[in-house]
Amino acid sequence: MASFWFVSAPLLSHLDWGGFLRTAVQLHKDGHEVLWISGEPVRAVLEANGIPFVAIAETGWQSTPPPPLDLTTLTPAQAMFLRYQRGLDVWMSVERVTHATQALLDLTLDHPKPDVIVTDPYLTTTALVAEIFAVPLVVVGYPALAKPNDEVLYPIQQIQSDESRTRLQQLFRHFGIQGMNFSDGATPSLLSPSLHLNYFTKEWYWAEQLALLDQNVFVGGTPERATPPNPAWLDAIPNDMPLGFITLGLSYTGELGFFAWAAHAVARAGMIPIVVIGNQPIALDKKQELVRALPKTARLLNGVNLAQVLPRTQLAIHHGGLGVTHALLLRGILQMVVPHSTEQRLHAKRVATAKVGLNLSAIDVRRGKLAEGTLALVQDQRVQQTAQAFAESMIDAGGVATATQHLLRIADAR
Repeated sequence: MASFWFVSAPLLSHLDWGGFLRTAVQLHKDGHEVLWISGEPVRAVLEANGIPFVAIAETGWQSTPPPPLDLTTLTPAQAMFLRYQRGLDVWMSVERVTHATQALLDLTLDHPKPDVIVTDPYLTTTALVAEIFAVPLVVVGYPALAKPNDEVLYPIQQIQSDESRTRLQQLFRHFGIQGMNFSDGATPSLLSPSLHLNYFTKEWYWAEQLALLDQNVFVGGTPERATPPNPAWLDAIPNDMPLGFITLGLSYTGELGFFAWAAHAVARAGMIPIVVIGNQPIALDKKQELVRALPKTARLLNGVNLAQVLPRTQLAIHHGGLGVTHALLLRGILQMVVPHSTEQRLHAKRVATAKVGLNLSAIDVRRGKLAEGTLALVQDQRVQQTAQAFAESMIDAGGVATATQHLLRIADAR
């Protein structure tokens, strides 16, 4: 039997990546030795799934976001620089990563060194530890890509690129390693020479086809089954009424106007709006204002079980988070994506390229394109057929069952 360390940032969204946690659960059920390592905030979910869990005080990821920038005091160039700087600090603070790496190394006092480390793609720490342990690193969620040329970067990005490489070199010197699990181009990132496990199909990365490296495998996924009972509000909606699912994830819940516009768009197209605003605090008067602005058929919720809601969903309007995008693809659900971050923009472009939905900008939303796009999608049988065909190709790739086979291959090859 093989032994695996699964390591993630202490965020629920970082347990997913299309199948990260479910792969660990399957390996554990099959009798392999699995240990999940992260911060305390995810303990309950891991233990509820029966996965042995160890909490460490520091994972190397900055869990608490910095306060918003005061754009009234900054030039556009300064604001862009600070955004890139903050993004770098999230995953590559030398001090934080050093503490986290030592925390993982110290775990061997009580736990044997694993055969394989399987990691969240944003943890610098795991790439260092895998090299120190001389064990294979498997990166989930993001494909391994050929390095971009420095010339394609903006000047501010080049400055940040130089800074990230400087920080990595500090870490390499401190731990006495070469950095074998990192790319060495203009934008350093985790790059395993062994395996990148992607819970999509190769076609999803159509625009990156020429840059995909050989260590990528594409395993698709399997729709998650709902566990009864359904919530009462869901059972109260007649089964023949399709749902329109609306969310901006956990970080952009303050955009209340967006929720109202999206809800009216799906209501006009004959769906029941399911508006999910997350658990971030919202002033009572603002929430009451949102309730008044929503169509009467809408359901306003802090969170939902996607496995219960998506089987009845015809169309989703969302931010382009990887987990939501993946779950919608597996169900063949039409999508309109309004991205807010760089990663989400990539998913939005892929949705449009795959012809399973639309990629809208914030300007499009303000111009009323949500209503226009919703009607266009639900009336276009070709898009619906394409979405269903894409879902079938994702499922045919094998999902978690195929992922575990590849992980065991890496473990056996040691």
